[in-house]
Amino acid sequence: MSSFSGSHPFDITLLRTFIVVVECESFADASERLAITPSAVSGHIKRLETAAETTLFKRTTRRMTLTAQGEVLYTYARNIVELEREARARMHHMPLKRHLRVGASEDFAGTWLPILLQKFSQWHPGITVELKVGITTSLLKEKNDGGVDIVFGKYCQRVHEPGFLLWEEPLVWACGSAANFSQQERLPLALFPEPCVYRESAINALSHAEIPWRLAFESVSMAGCISAAKAGFAVTPLAKSQLRHGLKWLSEKEGFPALPHVRFYAFFRENMPDINALTALVKEMGQWQAFNEQSETTAITPLS
Repeated sequence: MSSFSGSHPFDITLLRTFIVVVECESFADASERLAITPSAVSGHIKRLETAAETTLFKRTTRRMTLTAQGEVLYTYARNIVELEREARARMHHMPLKRHLRVGASEDFAGTWLPILLQKFSQWHPGITVELKVGITTSLLKEKNDGGVDIVFGKYCQRVHEPGFLLWEEPLVWACGSAANFSQQERLPLALFPEPCVYRESAINALSHAEIPWRLAFESVSMAGCISAAKAGFAVTPLAKSQLRHGLKWLSEKEGFPALPHVRFYAFFRENMPDINALTALVKEMGQWQAFNEQSETTAITPLS
């Protein structure tokens, strides 16, 4: 594999196997999903590496990760397989998936996702969308059980569940613009019930900094936590892009410990043209919201 000749075309069957291996991070798990033997999966990857004239995976005793060349091929492989499926559907006048079941954490559903889904339905008249809001871990279980087709959720660490990273941004402390919390008092917090990655990250950060705290407000609604923060009743952890008028960011200068970055993912059961089209739109909008300081939570500007 020292010199590249470019003489071996890529077999789409091998590309499909490659995609599943990447998503499962395991030959054994990929073999179960593909209903072929692990040795057959291994053989597909070896043949693909021969065609690519490079190594695609770095293997250790604990895990398997993509090489730089593997990352490049994975991006192209997804597009190739998606285009092949779409071409077959269009050639035979077959509709793409008509009913798309979407699960989303409130970070998405409580801000711009419903508007984006409405636009998506307008741009794809043959597709209807059903949205279910919940906690990421619960929605992932429902996806694995076949209840939803795609989940948009968040984590504050790398995930083992096969997922597509959409973007990441800082997690910050937020409270009302006029609020002032004395460091001599137990810090009042507005949090989601367990399990919640924002709650866990906030409590861990305060515990490590030895800052006393108390639970002042608990709600299954992000809107509720934000309202409590805006009223000056409590401090709440938020993704930076969710800061809005009436809230201020409490930084380390004010004595608040740093919080980890929050990572937003798309998790889906299978690659389908409509699912990948929606994922691309959510990624574009999410990145624009996260990195455009002047953005409004309901804007659809970059997608129009």
